[in-house]
Amino acid sequence: MENIISTFRQLYYTCKEQNKPIYETAIDYEVSRGEYTEYNLRLQAKKSLDAMKEAIKIGLTSTEPSPSGMSGNDCDKLQKSFKKSVSILGSTARKIMTYALATSEQNLRMGTIVACPTAGSCGIVPAVLIAFAEDNNIAEGEQINALITAGEVGRIVSNKMALAGAVGGCQAECGVASAMASAALTQMRGGNIKQIINSAALALKNVLGLTCDPVCGLVEIPCVKRNPFLAIHAVTASELAMADIISKIPVDEVVDAMEQTGKLMSPLLKESSQGGLAKTKTAIILEKNILK
Repeated sequence: MENIISTFRQLYYTCKEQNKPIYETAIDYEVSRGEYTEYNLRLQAKKSLDAMKEAIKIGLTSTEPSPSGMSGNDCDKLQKSFKKSVSILGSTARKIMTYALATSEQNLRMGTIVACPTAGSCGIVPAVLIAFAEDNNIAEGEQINALITAGEVGRIVSNKMALAGAVGGCQAECGVASAMASAALTQMRGGNIKQIINSAALALKNVLGLTCDPVCGLVEIPCVKRNPFLAIHAVTASELAMADIISKIPVDEVVDAMEQTGKLMSPLLKESSQGGLAKTKTAIILEKNILK
């Protein structure tokens, strides 16, 4: 019988008892279910990683507008800005922001992306993981391990609630993506199991209540720009966790709070485009122009 891991507490103690990192425990858990071998799991993770890198590569060089015409050239603008003037952020943070925009804009162009965990949040995990790996010479095998760790964070959260804006708002999409990215980053930086899990807690705790109010009903405004914001949010969570700054609320309780917040959130603010940014004066004008 498989050893069920449905909470972060169970994940932590399983890792400690077996003296294994999160990614190995995650692989063991999936193998125990009898559907995949370790080889299959790592191969699939590599395919996802390669697809993420390809989306970034194409996105960095494209200025093709989205079908609505509302987005498509923000990544290009950011790259040009960074070439002209010095940013207060370091080179890796600049790269993370750029990669997040590149990936998110590729999604709008109907390019190939990895829903991580969703299409609307597709730029966060790739940007953080790949930018840090490039700037710190992280081997591909370690990148795959980090991606598996990120996936395990998303899987455990999804045991509690659906990772969809229509169910829990954007806290369940970009918020969970940020927690996944922070866990992957903390692992690549040499963080221990407690720090990795705590980084996810810190990332999630500080996006509770984030609504999903897409303008014109499209995964575009504010979704595209939200990706670089939440990617940097993931870095902040990792920095705090690596300093052993602990979330006073355990991560499983943070997930419970996120589920409750999602249930309390008005349906008007959960992907229905009936409230929030989607019903501002400018959004209504944009919607009328697109419908024409």
